Amino acid sequence: MPNQAVNHYRRTLLKGLGAATLLSPLASIPSFAAAPRRLYVDGLSFLPDDLRDVTTSKLDAYLCDISAIETLQQPDGTQNYKRTYKACMESIKLAAKRVSDHPDILLQGLTGRDIQLARDSQRTAVYFQIQGADCVEEDSDANQWARVDEFHQQGLRALQLTHHYGNTFAGGALDNDANGGLNKPLTGHGRELIAKLNHSNILVDLSHSSAQTALDIAKISKSPVVQSHGAAREIVNHARCLPDEVIRAIANSGGVFGVFMMSFWLTPNPVPTIDDYIRQLEYVMRVGGVDCVAIANDFPLRGQENLLAINNDNEQGIKEYQEWWYSLRTKNVLGFDVEPRHVVIPELNHIDRMSRIDDALAKARFKSTDRDRFMGGNWQRVLNQVLI
Repeated sequence: MPNQAVNHYRRTLLKGLGAATLLSPLASIPSFAAAPRRLYVDGLSFLPDDLRDVTTSKLDAYLCDISAIETLQQPDGTQNYKRTYKACMESIKLAAKRVSDHPDILLQGLTGRDIQLARDSQRTAVYFQIQGADCVEEDSDANQWARVDEFHQQGLRALQLTHHYGNTFAGGALDNDANGGLNKPLTGHGRELIAKLNHSNILVDLSHSSAQTALDIAKISKSPVVQSHGAAREIVNHARCLPDEVIRAIANSGGVFGVFMMSFWLTPNPVPTIDDYIRQLEYVMRVGGVDCVAIANDFPLRGQENLLAINNDNEQGIKEYQEWWYSLRTKNVLGFDVEPRHVVIPELNHIDRMSRIDDALAKARFKSTDRDRFMGGNWQRVLNQVLI
């Protein structure tokens, strides 16, 4: 374990609660009955064009990004993607209709209990998420956060404060200035937003935030906070990855850290493998404990489709990211000085990634109870606690 102490009381409490959540459904099963399939929950993906992908993925639930973006040119020539109110309100309504039109496959997740409801009815619960709070920047205490309420009424259940770059609420992971500064704090406006999200039972997502913003949020939030999708900076020294102190802060809030699939942020090795992904999970466990580890995606359910089209040829696939990567290199953003060599772990750029991760954890001799937590139990616990 790292030298810095963690909140052992909270960890012990969570361990007990997690075990009760995971084991209580089994109490009524006769001893001769087959054990149910392990719960699978994903920290971030999207509604696919072909809904057969949902069933094939074997997911019981996932956080579903329904953002719609507007591409904006920044003064320094780089691009940012704003989730505007108009675009996101249209997209969340369309997503809700699509879910309601397919009740045999999908269930719109509104409370944490909907994971079990979806599982019992052989469906998948989707919890709507927006990657960036730009869509509610005009809200404040003065208008009683009317737009947040409107999104909540439409089914929004998780909100990320930033996407790469900061806004009126928070610092972004890729923010920079003439002095190379990256670590902007949560603002006063952001503190008001966190209070509103806590009050409205909306999950606070730290993904894409600066490390300082993440620490500020974890300190003041009255509910668990999550990194829906990210990776450990100790393994890949990059602004988009999180240092140990943030992993600990998320764990001590009672939240989870979802490790995602973008391989240039998972390993410095020239050829990425599933072992590199397992190493990330193991590292988060060592820093944050078994109740902190979770799975995320950040690609479509079937995988990064441009890479699938070229048979996961990373040497070719990385080319589509190079212009963006090099533009941030010129700004001296942490980690972009290293040449990117791959985009995906080929074994995991696949619709059946959850089963493959589960099998790899078993091969690496992780305990069955830890696999229960990593593959979905930790997400279920947090959603049960926040979405009430």
